[in-house]
Amino acid sequence: MPQTIEDETFRHTDWYAEELTDRHFVRCVFTDVDLTEAVSRGASFTGCDFGGVSFNASRHTDSAFVRCGFRRCNLFEAEFTGCKLVGSTFEQCALRPLRVSGGDWSFVGLPGADLRGARFSDVRMREADLSGADLTGSTLARVDLSAAQLRGARFTRADLRGSDLTALDPTAVERVGAVIDPQQAMVLAQALGFEIR
Repeated sequence: MPQTIEDETFRHTDWYAEELTDRHFVRCVFTDVDLTEAVSRGASFTGCDFGGVSFNASRHTDSAFVRCGFRRCNLFEAEFTGCKLVGSTFEQCALRPLRVSGGDWSFVGLPGADLRGARFSDVRMREADLSGADLTGSTLARVDLSAAQLRGARFTRADLRGSDLTALDPTAVERVGAVIDPQQAMVLAQALGFEIR
């Protein structure tokens, strides 16, 4: 049976390789918790706060982290598949190399994040804040970035093919060597004021 845990605080807890299946955490606080190699399936965290938590090599499938705050967390080699992170924020987190496949990351706050080499595919990131983020060498394949905040982001050598770039101002980002498809080229040309005939 699904287990719901509300308003609890977990400090210095060892959940190494823990299997979090159908557990639901609401307004819980996690401080210096070890979730290295943990696996979550169908779990949910709503309005939770994570401080100094280790998510190294953790795997999350069809789980939700909604309106959660992540501060000083380590997500080295973490993977999220079909997960919902709507409204969550990341501050001073180690996010390399992050892998995200499917799911909804709309309204996620990742300003100034180091996302070099990250892989996002088939992810909804509407109105996400990626301002000043470093996405050098990253892959954003078929990602919905509509209305996202991208000013000052670095897309050097990034693969952006298939993604919605309607919010991208080419003059406000670093883009040398970034790869786009012909349809995206038309969108960016129009954003620069060119008429395509």
